Order: sequence, then structure tokens, then C-alpha cells
Amino acid sequence: MRAWVLHEWGARPVLEQAADPEPAPGAAVVEVAACGVGLTTRNCTRGDLGDDPGLLPVVPGHELVGTVIAVGAGADPDLLGALVTPHFYLFCGRCRRCLGGEEPLCERPGGVIGVHRDGGLAEQVALPARNLVRLPAGVGAAEATVIADAVATPVHVARRAGIVPASRVAVLGAGGGVGAHMVQVAAVAGAAVLGLDVDPRKLAVLERDLGVAAADASDLGRARLPAAWRGGADVIVDLVGSPETAAWGLAHLDAGGRLVLLTTFRGIAARVEPRDMVLRQASVLGSRYASRAEILDAADLVRRGAVRPVIGARTGLAGAAALLGRIDSNDVPGRGVVIARAATGGPADG
Repeated sequence: MRAWVLHEWGARPVLEQAADPEPAPGAAVVEVAACGVGLTTRNCTRGDLGDDPGLLPVVPGHELVGTVIAVGAGADPDLLGALVTPHFYLFCGRCRRCLGGEEPLCERPGGVIGVHRDGGLAEQVALPARNLVRLPAGVGAAEATVIADAVATPVHVARRAGIVPASRVAVLGAGGGVGAHMVQVAAVAGAAVLGLDVDPRKLAVLERDLGVAAADASDLGRARLPAAWRGGADVIVDLVGSPETAAWGLAHLDAGGRLVLLTTFRGIAARVEPRDMVLRQASVLGSRYASRAEILDAADLVRRGAVRPVIGARTGLAGAAALLGRIDSNDVPGRGVVIARAATGGPADG
């Protein structure tokens, strides 16, 4: 098979011929149809989620969709032929966190797909069967790549932050892969939503394609919430992860408001004033990925058309490196998708 293989953290993966994977006990082999790529993919290749040289070489890509073509001993044989997508985290499935539906907080984690074991920028991949989530019929493979991260992460945010009907929700970085789906999940919950971004093309996607109010955040100091919100939001989701966006979020929370942080960049800090937080009874929340159950909920939102997959660029497997370069340049509205195999079952190049 062909696979994009990373040999050095911070470098670009290289397209190579690799041996077809075999299913170990408890694992399954997935023939990859498509794999989403976004900023998290680049964080992985840079070594932000693990940079031990002993982990290399590795195939990146965690937002894969494909068909199970083989299962190892102890894996559910009913998975054969199923269209699946994986949970990003390599959870144990047995600790109290996993049993309680908090797989991202697993007490015996094995790392993440695309860093600690091979991911989906390849024609095939072997993964633990417990990580695989069956996808509903009626969703195309490319569109389904957004489910396990770009939609499931907002589903978790909405629950963690308590987004309910009439909530006022502002999303910083709303034109990116997670942001373009965060605004939709918040709207499905009944919230009034404002998307902020610096790219005019992404702002146009928010307003024209998604029907979401949008604001230019290229000069964040001048960015304003809708007048009807009277200067405060109930929930602000920061998908940019800079000191400036965190400070803006804290400053624009209404009484009882929640600032939700999702990025994991190193060395980023923001000032919090306890007196101000107490007087406004405001909260700062970290939100870490999603549960298996939330991936199923995300799949249902996409299946019934409540959330529209926003895919700003598509390419065949051979074009994955160029697409990663566009991700680096913040040049793709929504998610990018690599098509590993064409609908006929043959390889998709481009």
C-alpha cells in the first residue's frame, strides 16, 4: 500500500510504499476511503502531542473513514464490512473514566492516532477495534471525515459549556475546521451565534453558506458582539489559542459566562483577575475532545442534515503534502480531505 510516513518531528511526511497492515488481537484493518486534515494534524506532525524519536516513523491522520476488511482474534467479527471512523484517543476501555464515557480522560491512555500509532493518511490502517465507531448509512466518506473530530468536539463543547436555547455564543476562529461546525452545533442547540475570523473568505462561508452572523476579527480590539447582546456573551469558544483571543474572551463574558479553551499550544498564557471572575461569577473551561457516545451524536447530526460538513479542499492521496501546506497557511475554510480511494475501490490520485 501507499502511505505518508513521517520520519522527523516538524518535517513533512513522505509518500512511500509500505507493507499492508495485519490485524493484531483485538484490532481491525480499515481500508481508508478518506482522511480529514486540519490544524490538529499539523500539531501531530510537529510533535506537539508527542515528540519521542522512538515513535517514528509514523503515519499521520486521525480523521479517517473507511471499511473494515479484516479483524484480529477477539475483535467483533460483525465489524467486517462496516463503515467506521475512529476515536482519536487510544483509550483502555476498562478504567473508571472509560467506563463512565470519558474516554479522553482515560487513566491508562495509549496516546493518540497519528502519533503513537499509524493513522489514516494511507490506503490501509490497523487500529484497536474498540476505537472504531460505526457510521450511519447515507453519509459519503469524504463528508463523514468531519464527524469524529470537527463535529464531535463541538458536541462536547456544547454540553460542557451548557449551551441551551437563547444562549449567546461567540466563536473565535469560526471559519476553521472545528469552528465552522461549532457555530452549527451551537445553532442546533438553539443559541444565537456570532462567528469571528480574520479571513474574508471564511467570513463569507459563515454568512453565505451557513447563515451565521460573522464579524471581522483581524483587529480584535475593534471586534464587537451584536448590539442586542449588550456587550456580553454567555459562552465564548476560543479556537485560536493566543493570549489576545483569551483576553478578548474574558473581557466579553456576561455575568455567569463561560470561556471555553480547546487549543494545546505550548507557552500560551492569559491573565485572569480573581476579583473580576468572582464578581461576574465567570468560568474558564478546558474542553478535551469528545466521547465515543458524542461521536455517535455527531454522526446523527450529519446524517439528518442538522450540521453540514464544511470541506474547503479535497485532493487525492498524492496531494496530501500540498494540502498540509495549505493548512499551515490557514488557507482552507473548514476541513481539508484526502481521498485515499475512489468510489470504484481503486486509488485516488491528485
